[in-house]
Amino acid sequence: MVRISPRAVRAAAVAVCGALVLTACGSTEDSGSGSAGADGSGKVGVILPLLTSPFWQSYNDYVPKMAESEGVDALKTVNSNSDPSQQITDINNQLNQGVKGLVVAPLDSAAIEAGLDQAERKNVPVVAVDVAPEKGKVAMVVRANNVAYGEKACEYLGQQVPSGKVVQIMGDLASVNGRDRSEAFRDCIKKNYPDLTVLEIPADWESDTAASKLDTLLNANPDIKGIYLQAGGVYLAPTLQTLRSKGMLKKTGEEGHITIVSNDGIPQEYDAIRKGEIDATVSQPADLYAKYGMYYIKAAMEGKTFEPGPTDHGSEIVKLPSGILEDQLPAPLVTKDNVDDPELWGNTVG
Repeated sequence: MVRISPRAVRAAAVAVCGALVLTACGSTEDSGSGSAGADGSGKVGVILPLLTSPFWQSYNDYVPKMAESEGVDALKTVNSNSDPSQQITDINNQLNQGVKGLVVAPLDSAAIEAGLDQAERKNVPVVAVDVAPEKGKVAMVVRANNVAYGEKACEYLGQQVPSGKVVQIMGDLASVNGRDRSEAFRDCIKKNYPDLTVLEIPADWESDTAASKLDTLLNANPDIKGIYLQAGGVYLAPTLQTLRSKGMLKKTGEEGHITIVSNDGIPQEYDAIRKGEIDATVSQPADLYAKYGMYYIKAAMEGKTFEPGPTDHGSEIVKLPSGILEDQLPAPLVTKDNVDDPELWGNTVG
């Protein structure tokens, strides 16, 4: 994955204003403080981080449906193809097309600041989906609690595996998501399950990297008892294939079964749970990411603002240390006990 250098990020940051201070009602009422005549009309650009993951493919499919239901005139989505520098170019291209709002899923929590600065200079509101920027102005972050992802995976593995070695296949640590999940899992194990030893694989949300590093780790540690996949969309298939190639893919209840907890809630994970190949996943709400990404960008274009507190859709708006507001959507743990729940988004897509 291409990276923007820290020096370039710092240079972009010089031009960026402080984080947006949001002061109106968390109940989503109109604050009346928006720009004169703001009616929420105009084209909205939607920028994806990648399309190689089933999770982002599902999100991409939901975008036009949710845009229509929320009354948003969304352009065709743009794929930044896992390249943070390309994502900044994509933002600039959308702004040059005259969009009145942007919904962006940042690839890099720091690098995205340069794109947010471009949007701010043109008075175009931005809603961030899935990843919270470290700095920059956004109207809202639509995201689930990624600390809770790591903690849920820790608690499940800790209850299933009394002692031994467990692995977390981590995401990109340049992303706040990768850091939150990694630190939460690590800290939870250390605090609550001292008989477990955590081995870590930095995999940068890349399937090939996950497969090769897992293969190497298993050669040195064939006694692994559990695995936490921080992103099932990119790590599920290579993990199962690696275990299968080594004769280590045992189903739930079989001797030698490695307990696996994933994260995304895609249909492929549900199928693997039903087959007994993995044990659980945390359902990251692709449908609600699209829905509330559209909801909040329309609100921002209308001049509405929000404040921390419970929402009317079962979530909580919180203020991040940066001052940015984040709507933390629910993300349930899915096991064999509830994998067939028709309310789970992963059971509603093909």
